[in-house]
Amino acid sequence: MTAHAPGKAMETSEGKKMLAVEMDIFVGTYDIDFAAHVSNIVYLRWFEALRLKIFEQYYPLEEVMNEGYLPIITSHFVEYKRAVKLFDNPRGYMWIDSISKARLIFKGEVRVGDEVATRATHEGIFVAKETMKPTKIPAKIIQLCNS
Repeated sequence: MTAHAPGKAMETSEGKKMLAVEMDIFVGTYDIDFAAHVSNIVYLRWFEALRLKIFEQYYPLEEVMNEGYLPIITSHFVEYKRAVKLFDNPRGYMWIDSISKARLIFKGEVRVGDEVATRATHEGIFVAKETMKPTKIPAKIIQLCNS
């Protein structure tokens, strides 16, 4: 266990990348800003696509929502290491890095070849569909992360 915030303990993956996914990323002309590289907002879209891929692969979002859970991202931290440009061929990676009873920490990377272009950390919770109040992480996600 490591400290996440004062008074809150987190179970960490201890190097294990739980529910990991990866995918090729297309860079379109519409992704490029006036400085001739991918706009910052596009990275958030790419990381959202990667999070959705985690759901698609491990616990379909429709199933999650039908069971009364709504996933919510509460914070983003993005670190830009290298600009991604129009003719680059980036690949995205995302996994759950840590999980507690009520919070998930996602980590992600966009790489061009072997070089990390961007790293991200996203914190998320679930709210109950009926009450719209925070709730415990669905048992199925905890089971998947522990397997």
